[in-house]
Amino acid sequence: MKDSQSHSCCSFSADKEKKTGKKKSVSCGSIFFIVVNEFCERFSYYGMRAVLVLYFKYFLKWDDDFSTTIYHTFVALCYLSPILGAIIADSWLGKFKTIVYLSIVYTAGQVIMAVGAINDITDGNKDGTPDNMTFHIALSMVGLLLIALGTGGIKPCVAAFGGDQFNDDQEKQRSTFFSIFYLSINAGSLLSTIITPILRAQKCGIHTQQQCYPLAFGVPAALMVVSLIVFIVGSGMYNKTAPSGNIMVKVCKCIFFAIMNRFHNRSSQIPKREHWLDWAEEKYDKLLIAQVKMVLKVLFLYIPLPMFWALFDQQGSRWTLQATTMDGNFGLMVIQPDQMQTVNPILILIMVPVMDFIIYPLISKCKLNFTPLRKITVGMFLAGLAFVAAALVQLQIDATLPDFPSSTEQQAKFINMVNRPINITAGKYAFQLNSHMDFLLRNVFWLQFGDIVAKPEEGANAIRFFNGFGMTLNITVGEEGFGNIVSKNMSTYVDVPQGTAKFVIKNAAGSTCVFKREFGFGSSYTFIIPPNVTFEENVTFESNLCKLIADIKANSIHMAWQIPQYFLMTSGEVVFSVTGLEFSYSQAPSNMKAVLQAGWLLTVAVGNIIVLIVAEAATLPDQWAEYVLFAALLVLVCIIFAIMAYFYTYIDPVKIEADFANLEPEDEKKKNLEMTKKDMVENHDEKKRRSSNEDKKIE
Repeated sequence: MKDSQSHSCCSFSADKEKKTGKKKSVSCGSIFFIVVNEFCERFSYYGMRAVLVLYFKYFLKWDDDFSTTIYHTFVALCYLSPILGAIIADSWLGKFKTIVYLSIVYTAGQVIMAVGAINDITDGNKDGTPDNMTFHIALSMVGLLLIALGTGGIKPCVAAFGGDQFNDDQEKQRSTFFSIFYLSINAGSLLSTIITPILRAQKCGIHTQQQCYPLAFGVPAALMVVSLIVFIVGSGMYNKTAPSGNIMVKVCKCIFFAIMNRFHNRSSQIPKREHWLDWAEEKYDKLLIAQVKMVLKVLFLYIPLPMFWALFDQQGSRWTLQATTMDGNFGLMVIQPDQMQTVNPILILIMVPVMDFIIYPLISKCKLNFTPLRKITVGMFLAGLAFVAAALVQLQIDATLPDFPSSTEQQAKFINMVNRPINITAGKYAFQLNSHMDFLLRNVFWLQFGDIVAKPEEGANAIRFFNGFGMTLNITVGEEGFGNIVSKNMSTYVDVPQGTAKFVIKNAAGSTCVFKREFGFGSSYTFIIPPNVTFEENVTFESNLCKLIADIKANSIHMAWQIPQYFLMTSGEVVFSVTGLEFSYSQAPSNMKAVLQAGWLLTVAVGNIIVLIVAEAATLPDQWAEYVLFAALLVLVCIIFAIMAYFYTYIDPVKIEADFANLEPEDEKKKNLEMTKKDMVENHDEKKRRSSNEDKKIE
């Protein structure tokens, strides 16, 4: 969920910033600049990410597994770098400078990605294929690394910086700001996942017209430039607080000291302490140690959570790749595979109020104790069901995919060009073609005429013609041409987009005829032009001009069948993510919510690392089996988490902190009382000594 994840990404230091002195009143202008900055940055990030896996597959020519691996490596880096950004902002540069400097890095990365997607840079022979793919891969990897550092580095700073613009007595205004802020996050992500795939689908190029990845990456880069400029323009209106130290560093030091102190005092003669963190008492106060204990108790529950994110973030990789083998024709419009990701934010806008105002109240009326940890368990289970649904869809897709010959077995096509039955023998093989223009396909030996051996890319339709006419023919479709096809020969394949295509066939005498046909997604056809074709001017043949041979059938499973798996995943996300954040905040000490946010982001990063490990290590031959594997792993982890949750005891951090606050004065009173008693004893002894001296003098 875009807003809940961003919430967890954007307030590392808001709760722990110690502010001294009264700040100037908040300016509506400063808030406007921050909100516009966040909208542009989220548009930039999610827009680029929406088309990323297809860029790997179709532009860089990586296979599905490697594309998935690099995609999730990038996402993992995006969720690891916030920890670095928070430390830089709180310990050295402050939030404003950190946002500016890392936004420059971010913008540079987006620009480098856009430049790396221009195939004409290295296309010396102008054939539409880059001559130096290593150059484009290097630029893409550098760009992604900079983007990961930039977007992750500013995550913990922007929302917290916005919160810094308000005084302590402006709670209502601050709450309104965060509502608008998270609305801008969802608006930016939703619009970008709709618009960027449309930009990608456009044709552009200097030498050849291809999918316009430079535009798809260039627009997010431009939005990032706007984001940076807008943020800097509002500089004079901001309240800028100086860095005051990072609580995460302090927590880590406390834990490290406790471990080392326990190691140095490992002798059996040394008395044991109630908790291993108590070994930090020599250096740190008891309140801090108690707060760290509360944090570690929640972080322990985080251990199973990465498996949820391992499934969730595959919406942008495996599920998008699945959509490339499906039919995206929705009547009045054609949906691109990467546009299916918009189903998630749209369903979020529906499911959040449904859960809050309908589902949860109904469960409450049924007297069911639906605790936060139980909600998280249900969310994980729903995500597992989503992958079961994805596996069922994949099984249906696999049934429509062509069965390509193995490496030891090849296909041959035979076409009967004479008006009588013929018999064919090839070694141990024998078959018969009964009628004129009859067609037969057998797995026997090496392919003839360079048959297609893979599904056409990006939903295109690979079309070729066999010229059975008695003279050379020239065939064109739109701006593409099949060239001159000699009689009794086959043309090369030409990619034809989805929709109605009009083929213009011209013979050597200059006569033409027009042939029209409707195409779907991802098909491959061989059209055989018979010897008796009639060339008639101003006559368009709909389908009876040529004999049709389906090499690869069009995608017949509709993309709408992905909606159930998106619905299950989004429902699980709403229950899991929102509840997880609320639970973490309720169980965290007031000054250590930042540490739990760091832990929450770490679970997202680890989840993506799990995906790339499985994608590379798993040797499952079928994609549906991988979906089932992930679902089974999540269900197993869900059971483990349910057991952990059963033994978890809810705490009230405020009460615990208050108890420590009340104890400290009592300790001080005891200390003062002891000092008073000591003074009284010392005074009494002094009086006795003086009295003794006086008696001696009298004597």
